[in-house]
Amino acid sequence: MVRYTKKYINSMTVLVVCLSWFLAACDQKQTTALYSSQINTQQTMNWVLDPHADLIWDSSGFVVTAQGVQNLAPSTDEEWDAVRNAAASIVEAGNLLIMPHHAQGRDAWIGHSRGLQFTGMELLKAAENRDAQALFDLGGQLYINCQSCHDQYLDLAAQERLN
Repeated sequence: MVRYTKKYINSMTVLVVCLSWFLAACDQKQTTALYSSQINTQQTMNWVLDPHADLIWDSSGFVVTAQGVQNLAPSTDEEWDAVRNAAASIVEAGNLLIMPHHAQGRDAWIGHSRGLQFTGMELLKAAENRDAQALFDLGGQLYINCQSCHDQYLDLAAQERLN
């Protein structure tokens, strides 16, 4: 059995505490260095988020034409997989938008991004359960998430461009 002296244990405790403080200080300074966004927020919206939101919206509801009613809900495993993949991308787009480069310390922005994550997770469940009605309902929730953010930030961005 190994026996440690009280002095050794106290020295190790002090070392661990100091190391923890040091690492915490380094972590705070390097947090923004960990993130490197090569595209701006508008590009993130247009290239990352919008195509996946469009796939969700295009995969639910009905279209009435002269030929009859077309159900837009996925009907094959491949179509449901595409919805699942889009939902996962929406969850992760929420993570991207919380990055310091995009969020810029704005609490409301972060709240909208968290809303995307929550809705995306619910969309994942709907896709896994092959639940067309939940997909339709959550598509509406996704629209509300997007529109509430746009109402707050698109007007602000337009005003900033004019000034």
